[in-house]
Amino acid sequence: MSRIGKAIIKIPAGVEISQQVGMITVKGKNGQLQQAIDECVDMTIDNGIITFTRKSDAPDHRSKHGLYRALIQNMITGVSEGFKKELEVIGVGYRASTTGQQLELALGFSHAIIMEIPSEVKISANTEKGKAPVVTLESYDKQLLGQVAAKIRSFRKPEPYKGKGIRFVGEEIRRKAGKSAGKK
Repeated sequence: MSRIGKAIIKIPAGVEISQQVGMITVKGKNGQLQQAIDECVDMTIDNGIITFTRKSDAPDHRSKHGLYRALIQNMITGVSEGFKKELEVIGVGYRASTTGQQLELALGFSHAIIMEIPSEVKISANTEKGKAPVVTLESYDKQLLGQVAAKIRSFRKPEPYKGKGIRFVGEEIRRKAGKSAGKK
C-alpha cells in the first residue's frame, strides 16, 4: 500500500464534497475546486472521513493511489484555509509593484515586465526601505499558485555568484566563488 494513499483525510467543518462519476467537487469558504479522478482509484466518504483504495497492484494504479489522495487533500486545505507563497526580489535597482491584478517588475532589463495575474490569485507587493521587495501570492488553488510563482521566478532566477534574482522567501541559494577566489 502507498503510505500517502492509505492515509485518511478528515473533512473540516464548512467543507462540502460531492462525488460524481469520475469527478470530485470541493466547496468551502474560499471557493470551489473540481478534480477529475481515474476509475482505478475508489474514494469513499464515511462520517466525515475520506479513504482511498485502488483496484489492483499494477504500477499505474499504485502511482495514482497516492496522487489522487494528495490532490484531494490539497483541495480541502485550499478551500478551508488557503495557500500563500512569498517571493523576494533581490538586486540593486530591482523593483516590484502591483496595480489590481497586474504585477510590474523592474529586473535590470531595458523594459519593465508586466504580468497579468489570474483572478483566483491575490497579489501584493511590499517594499520596505533597506529591504528587498517581497511579492506575496495567496490562493485557494495550490496548483495555480505554484504555477504563477514559478512563472514570476523564471523572469530572473537567482544566480550563484552575487545571489541576485527572484527567489522564494527562505530559499537557500548555493553560492559559488568567483574567478579571483582561486588565484593567489
